[in-house]
Amino acid sequence: MTEGTVASRNMNLRMTVYTALFTALMIIGGYISVPLPAGPVPIVLADFFVMVTGFFLGFKWGLTSVLLYLSLGVLGLPVFAGGRAGLAVLFGPTGGFLFGYLLLVASVGLLSSKGKPSIARNLTALVTGNILLYGAGVPWLKAVMNLGWTSALAAGLIPFIPGIIIKIAVASGLVRAFLPRFKERLVSFQ
Repeated sequence: MTEGTVASRNMNLRMTVYTALFTALMIIGGYISVPLPAGPVPIVLADFFVMVTGFFLGFKWGLTSVLLYLSLGVLGLPVFAGGRAGLAVLFGPTGGFLFGYLLLVASVGLLSSKGKPSIARNLTALVTGNILLYGAGVPWLKAVMNLGWTSALAAGLIPFIPGIIIKIAVASGLVRAFLPRFKERLVSFQ
């Protein structure tokens, strides 16, 4: 086995471990859940960890992490908001947001990796990702619950705007502080 093959295997193993770690963070974020009286969509921290996953793991490994999260929930492990699981959750009122996690992590992973890192690039990635997340979640909620647009926005977007802003600010700060060190460590292990 060549030195390059060993380094590649070690990197894949390392990224697999990080993928599992970020999936675990999403699960923990789902348990941190606050139900709202306006509808079935709770406030959770899972979306925050999906954002961060996109930065730290990038497009490919970030998508893998979110797919693992969704797969565990479909298989019946209580990983979704409030410890829920199953296909009924995935295809219920909050399913659009769960599928939207794929769009969120993919866009953050792609947009943040293009060009030189900057606060503006990070914010663009986060805002775009959240637009895609809520762009998938709100219409899904509207269709599944047979709501009008006003009711769907009141239940699936408007109450979340302050939290979105806070999560974007915290994620941006976290990424700015820790991502360079994380990437340095990855490179040093190759």
